[in-house]
Amino acid sequence: MSLVELEGIRFTRQGNAILNGISWRIEAGEHWALLGANGSGKTTLLKILTGYAWPTVGRVQVLGRTYGHCDLRSLRKMIGWVSSSFTRRIPPKDTVLEIAASGFDASIGLYREIRDDEWSRAAKALESLNMAPLGERVFNTLSQGEQQRTMIARAIVNDPAILVLDEPCAGLDPVARLSFLDELAGFTARESAPGIVLVTHHIEEIRPWITHAHLLKDGETLIQGRADEVVTTGTLAQMLSHECAVEKRDGAYRLRLAHAPRTVG
Repeated sequence: MSLVELEGIRFTRQGNAILNGISWRIEAGEHWALLGANGSGKTTLLKILTGYAWPTVGRVQVLGRTYGHCDLRSLRKMIGWVSSSFTRRIPPKDTVLEIAASGFDASIGLYREIRDDEWSRAAKALESLNMAPLGERVFNTLSQGEQQRTMIARAIVNDPAILVLDEPCAGLDPVARLSFLDELAGFTARESAPGIVLVTHHIEEIRPWITHAHLLKDGETLIQGRADEVVTTGTLAQMLSHECAVEKRDGAYRLRLAHAPRTVG
C-alpha cells in the first residue's frame, strides 16, 4: 500500500490555478524532498496532502483511505506536520514535555489531563530526538534547533506513517543546520521511522537519506523521481529560471548560481 497517492490535483482560487495536474505517489520506505521557488504551490500542495485544503479537481488517498470517504480527524493523527506557522503559536512558557504531549490532540497547548501512558510516549518521542534531558525546559529558552526538534517530537507522538517537515532549517545558523540534519539522518535510520517529506529551498539540505525529489514550477510538476536523477543542473536551472550549476560531493549537493547580467545605463 502506498503512503500517499495524489492523482490529477488541480486547485484554483478566484479563478487562478495554484496547482494544475499534480500526480504524486509516495511508497513506504521513501523520503522525499519537495522543492520549488516561491509561489510554486508547495504550501498549497502540503495542505491538500494533510487534509487542510480540498482540491478543486483530483483524488487524494493517504494510507489507503480516500479523502471525502474517511474520517479526516483520525487520519490526520497518522500525518505528522511541522511548520513554522505552528511554532509561532506555541505558548512560550510551556515545557518541552508539555508541547510534545499536545501532539496527541494536535492542539496548541494542553486542554485536558494527559494520561500517564501518554506522558511516557511523549518522553519517548523526545528521547528519539535527543531532547529528553530538556523535557522540563520552557519553550522560549530553547535554541531554534531545539525548538524544531521539540516540534518534531510533538508531530510523532502518535507514531505517524508520514512526517511533513516544512522548511525545518529556516532561521538556523550553518552549524545548527548541520547538527539538525545529522540528527534527522539518525532519526530516519530507525526501523520505525515514518516516510518524510522535506520541504526546502536549499538543495544543500538534501542528504543521502532523501531518496526522491519532486520539483514544482508554476503550480505544476517539473520533474519527480530518484533524487540523484532529478536534482541536476538542467532541472534546477529550469525550476529557478536562472543559470546555475549543481555539484554533488560526498553525498551532499551544492548549488552555484550564475551572476545576473549587469544592466548598463
